[in-house]
Amino acid sequence: MVDVSIVCGSASDAAIAEKAKKVLDEQKIPYDYQVISAHRDPDKLDEYVKKSDAKVFIAIAGLSAALPGVIASKTKKPVIGVPVSGTLNGLDALLSIVQMPKGVPVACVGVDNGENAAYLAIRILNLH
Repeated sequence: MVDVSIVCGSASDAAIAEKAKKVLDEQKIPYDYQVISAHRDPDKLDEYVKKSDAKVFIAIAGLSAALPGVIASKTKKPVIGVPVSGTLNGLDALLSIVQMPKGVPVACVGVDNGENAAYLAIRILNLH
């Protein structure tokens, strides 16, 4: 059983995931880590989200950054998006995450800020 699920859209996002994992490890928060692309593996992502017992999702993605929104469309649990720098210094990813349609909320932290995603997940968990 895990409290937080960290999902990266690409293996190249692993350095940002490590920042979140470090915070969660320090706070002894159980988590799961997966690399699943919303574009290349939509069926695998769908199955993972449906079966996950995580209470909060952290979705790390760059470029079009569809991953956080896709996860949010498949669950009623909180989703925290972490935009990854790349092209346009991460502005493209940031805008993809914060411009979600009504009814599909995604919280968003700063570009490459995996630590704040973990801290926000912990605050959400502490509400229970």
